Amino acid sequence: MAPVRPFVTDATLTAIAIGYRNPALSFIADRVLPPTPVFSEKFKWNRYPLKEGFAAPDNRVGRTGQVPRVDFSATEETSAVEDYGLEAAIPNSDINEAARMRELGQTNVDPEQQAVMGIADYNLIKREQRVAALVHNPNTYAASRRLTLSGTSQFSDYANSDPIGVMKSAIAGTLIYRPNTAAMGPSVWQYMSSHPHLVNAVKGNLTNRGMITKEQFAALFDLKEVLVGEAFLDTAPKGQPASLSRVWGKHLALLHVNPQASPRNGITFGFTARYGSAIAGRFEDRNVGLEGGVIVRAGQREKELVVAADVGFLLANAVQ
Repeated sequence: MAPVRPFVTDATLTAIAIGYRNPALSFIADRVLPPTPVFSEKFKWNRYPLKEGFAAPDNRVGRTGQVPRVDFSATEETSAVEDYGLEAAIPNSDINEAARMRELGQTNVDPEQQAVMGIADYNLIKREQRVAALVHNPNTYAASRRLTLSGTSQFSDYANSDPIGVMKSAIAGTLIYRPNTAAMGPSVWQYMSSHPHLVNAVKGNLTNRGMITKEQFAALFDLKEVLVGEAFLDTAPKGQPASLSRVWGKHLALLHVNPQASPRNGITFGFTARYGSAIAGRFEDRNVGLEGGVIVRAGQREKELVVAADVGFLLANAVQ
């Protein structure tokens, strides 16, 4: 006999948790730190020493001499996924009323599915916030791979700033693997897309007015992808009026992103270790409302990691 579990996962609710995306927001976390599966809650990943990758050992061999031997090593780092999830209580009276209204053809709302959709959206926003905080944190980068702009050097100063020169230096400033991805907030892209120097370069010195597209920006700097995080976050305390701000702020990160990299192989700025898929389910709670109710829960087990910070470069405070 199958064991009776207090929390029962539900295939339909799980599908909603996995597939739900708020079309009004643009989440870029999965493209900045791509998910890669791990097969246990605790996992290991390899950190390769810089010296080995560029050593030039003497490989001359005498006619009867011994062939020189070399050793290869990697430092094993240990980490573990963390559990992220939320739940919501739904009274049975709400569930029964919604079912009655569906039978009458007056609604198609399912309170349990609706709650899971809302939870999935909250979980996505929190993940976006974690990734943005990690990728746009100057302390994530070595001192030689970050630059803080100020005053006339900020790209919002169209008359004095030099976005082409700064971008070229930043791209050349990473270690061996050049950046292929730019990740920024909307305020940065707002200025970059209309910067006269960039418009002029893309338009062939014909004009410095107008706008350029993300594709044109990517082609100009030989990038594969330009990511602009559009998500909003409510920073007001619970019970207070909403105070919305962008999750991705005024920084610009240039990263080498390799979606095929794994904890054991491949060079990438970072990845998200993900254990299993998103889960969602329900359990009964007699303390919800007069007639009792259910608790729906949805979440994910994952860990965001920067594993090769030297293949990234941060332009902090890129705009005012």
